[in-house]
Amino acid sequence: MKKINFKIVLQMMGLLLIFNGGFMLISALVSFFYHEEAAKGILYAGLLTIVIGGLLQFITKGFKKQIKKREGYLVVTFGWILMSLSGTLPYILSGSIPSLTNAFFETMSGYTTTGASILNDIESMPNGILFWRSTTHWIGGMGIIVLTIAILPLLGIGGMQMFAAEAPGPSADKLHPRITDTAKRLWLIYFGLTLLEAILLKIAGMSYFDALNHAMSTLSTGGFSTKNASIAYWNHQPVIQYIISFFMFIAGTNFVLTYFAFKGKFKKFIQDDEFRYYFLGVLGLALITTLVVYYHAEVSKFPTETQLIAHPMVWGELESSFRHSLFQVLAVVTTTGFVSADFTLWSKFLTIGFFLLMFSGASAGSTAGGVKIVRQIIMIKNGFLEFKRTIHPNAIIPVRYNGKAVERGIVFNIMAFFILYLMIFALGALVFGILGLDFLTAMGASASSLGNVGPAFGELSPVNNYDILPAFGKWWSSFLMLLGRLELFTVLIIISPAFWRNN
Repeated sequence: MKKINFKIVLQMMGLLLIFNGGFMLISALVSFFYHEEAAKGILYAGLLTIVIGGLLQFITKGFKKQIKKREGYLVVTFGWILMSLSGTLPYILSGSIPSLTNAFFETMSGYTTTGASILNDIESMPNGILFWRSTTHWIGGMGIIVLTIAILPLLGIGGMQMFAAEAPGPSADKLHPRITDTAKRLWLIYFGLTLLEAILLKIAGMSYFDALNHAMSTLSTGGFSTKNASIAYWNHQPVIQYIISFFMFIAGTNFVLTYFAFKGKFKKFIQDDEFRYYFLGVLGLALITTLVVYYHAEVSKFPTETQLIAHPMVWGELESSFRHSLFQVLAVVTTTGFVSADFTLWSKFLTIGFFLLMFSGASAGSTAGGVKIVRQIIMIKNGFLEFKRTIHPNAIIPVRYNGKAVERGIVFNIMAFFILYLMIFALGALVFGILGLDFLTAMGASASSLGNVGPAFGELSPVNNYDILPAFGKWWSSFLMLLGRLELFTVLIIISPAFWRNN
């Protein structure tokens, strides 16, 4: 095995920093527009980031620019870490979040589109900083689409080998043989959908600023809001919840399928196993949640428009129960994490149900985190087929997905992923327990961080935030966010000793 080409890794790091710094300058312009003191801090952060990126580009110019697998792993993992480290600068230099620990947590939560926050008063933050928070979501969402659809397959990582194998995901439906062209098409769709949602939210009653920020958070399945009460701030405007619900569903759909929908190839949706399970699953769960909320949730008080609603039944309407149920099911399944109601107060049955949904995730090739539905489909199908294989040990009975046989290697890889996922979840909860969190909070923190969901349970319920975590707990949560966002293997591979051997 050849030595790792660190020059190409450093050059890619430089490019990412320049890219990141450019978005910081846009956030600085927003801050200058609102005449905020934070504008200079954000501006200095952007310029410093661009300068460092430019220096890395300069010292690594003029060499063979071919990225091998090992360089690819390093670029993906360290790229996310470097983006998060540089992303703390607007918070720190503006004085909005002076603590490095808190700033890194907020930034990692943004880039991994988790949406967990340490801010106790979001509405007191400068608009430039709020825009930067949403921008980290949007950058992370763009990055994860290209990563899972164009880059990870070439690295041969797990169930996301969409171009390398035809089974788990839209592998046979490569948009274009060149990664750069694929990325351009996907980003164009991503940008267009973000703009469309922003326009619709403005028409529905949001300000221009709030509409753009929430559109960026929705399409990235992030969850950062400009309001302390999240989407519950607009509970008196049901159309806003329906608009965001629709775009959360779109964001949780495979972006390759969305591309084909724009091309008029709607049969791709009908023929895709994952999309059918996704659509029917969300609808079924929303209906079940609606019935439980409507018939069993107790009314405690009539909420104001800026309070988190514990029980949407206060209107006494089936529609409101369905609206909040659909919204929260989508928010958790797609790992967006927006809050229109405190779902942990609806019933113990639904609390357990929402906890289990944190392990779901939406479609592969979407901006959602979590295990992903395609992996669960293949694991379940393989589980049932084991009965047949036991009865007919000599028979060759493959798992089928989208009408095609799935390679055994991919099935094993998916099973390994799921086992690792559960092990890391258990370890994560154990560490949170050691740090002093109670059982429910520790379990919720681990599941939410690893699944990139955001709101959790116990002391981290939708009405609370992650500021209660000790310093090490915030770094540990950030590490879990990174692991979950990069599909485990990408990070764990570079930790293994074999990765660094030259032979």
